[in-house]
Amino acid sequence: MIIKDLISNLALLWSVIFLHTHFTNATPITPTSPFSKRVLFGLMGGLFSNVLMHYSIPIGDTIVDMRHIPIILMAFYGGPLPAIIGMVLVIIGRFYFGFNLASYLAVILTFTVTFGAIFVFKTNLSKRIQMLISVTIANITFSILISYVLADIKVLAILLPVYWIISYLSAIVSIFLVRYIRNSQRLLNRYKMESSTDALTGLNNVRKFDMIFNELLKNADAKDEMLSLLYIDIDFFKKVNDTFGHKEGDNVLKALGTILKNSIRSFDIVSRNGGEEFTVILLDCSLDRAVEISEKIRVAVENHPFVLSSGKKISITVSIGVACYKDTTRVASSLIEDADDALYQAKRTGRNKVCIANK
Repeated sequence: MIIKDLISNLALLWSVIFLHTHFTNATPITPTSPFSKRVLFGLMGGLFSNVLMHYSIPIGDTIVDMRHIPIILMAFYGGPLPAIIGMVLVIIGRFYFGFNLASYLAVILTFTVTFGAIFVFKTNLSKRIQMLISVTIANITFSILISYVLADIKVLAILLPVYWIISYLSAIVSIFLVRYIRNSQRLLNRYKMESSTDALTGLNNVRKFDMIFNELLKNADAKDEMLSLLYIDIDFFKKVNDTFGHKEGDNVLKALGTILKNSIRSFDIVSRNGGEEFTVILLDCSLDRAVEISEKIRVAVENHPFVLSSGKKISITVSIGVACYKDTTRVASSLIEDADDALYQAKRTGRNKVCIANK
């Protein structure tokens, strides 16, 4: 019965750890997390420790469970604040079962586990060693206190070895579980970012552009707002690559990406759609304002000294095509084609200029 109940405690512990880690992976808790977040972490951990107590093993006036593991994990990941908050909630919850010698000793156990873990995690030992030491402190303290209130040697002979084994097992697997989920989520986030981000410039890639553009176009149509699109192409970029090499060409592309981001509003969208072609989506932007921004970009690029690895400075120019939904076109699906046609017109009629679609 003791083994069965402790394993049930263990299963509940791991289930909650899995769910908590999974749903908080976007911003994992750390000792430097915002104060409010650490307080919430402490409250959640303390409440869960109380849940574990309600699934405990009653032995006389004593209840046996894994409530110390969440406290150790709170100290491990969130630092002293959440661990102390959790400790207070555990002490309050323990007195719910009655005021007796066992409950007072449980307070000593909880206090020792909490501050022992806080002290251990301030050392320079590896995280695994820190966890093992903290659990050992908890196990030794528990063994001393339970031996004081429980006189049945036969029960102790079964309880203590099982408790130590499951306590270590729960700590080791809990750490493994958290790390596994966090690493998996980190890889997933990286793959998501790489699938939507241009590796060279850090801008949105064409896949991300298509997704954002289609969504913004629907939104503009629904709200009856204007949406402007700039198609930007570097003039004679092949000559830069042929003369100075592709590495220098890549440096030019990265610098241009920075210029574009600095030339637009904070909420506008910049993408590299391939090669030397870039796009800028201007939200709720009239044609006149889009042309102003285009000229700002064109002049900024023209006046910018692009520094090569050798220290040599070169100049480049860009051609820009502008299209505006609700102005140059009333057909949402033609906005990209119109901007592309305007870009072609700018390149065909002299380059280093801004051309407006259908003008």
